[in-house]
Amino acid sequence: MLALASDHAGFHFKEKIKKLLSDELGLEYKDFGTYSDSSCDYPDFAYAAAKAVGTGECEKGILVCGSGIGMDIVANKVENVRSALCMTVEMAELSRRHNDANVLSIGERLTDWETAEKMIRVWLSTPFEGGRHLRRVEKIHSLSSC
Repeated sequence: MLALASDHAGFHFKEKIKKLLSDELGLEYKDFGTYSDSSCDYPDFAYAAAKAVGTGECEKGILVCGSGIGMDIVANKVENVRSALCMTVEMAELSRRHNDANVLSIGERLTDWETAEKMIRVWLSTPFEGGRHLRRVEKIHSLSSC
């Protein structure tokens, strides 16, 4: 199960992502809002979706706002979440392969749909390499207890 969320500036991509996930990839998702392009506060929706990932309710999450930055910042405040703000397909791939990112953040105002779709497909299909990267990823969460 994937967690999805957006603010008003990411709403249109979120709706396209829902169709991509269900119609083409056959994946289930939970939509944490927003449910229109009316102005709203991104932290409310980013936190709810990230919390679902952090607690294990959802395996991964995809967040969209205008730049992707706000949603990413909020998501990374949630325990057990590793959100990656990606602008290229290579960034999306490496966020999974090397960082085991469990949340993908995208900026609708800064990324065209074709690139966003490719990023999502690659991000969802790329496994974490583990090995030397596992040690580093484990350190991310141990730092928060300092």
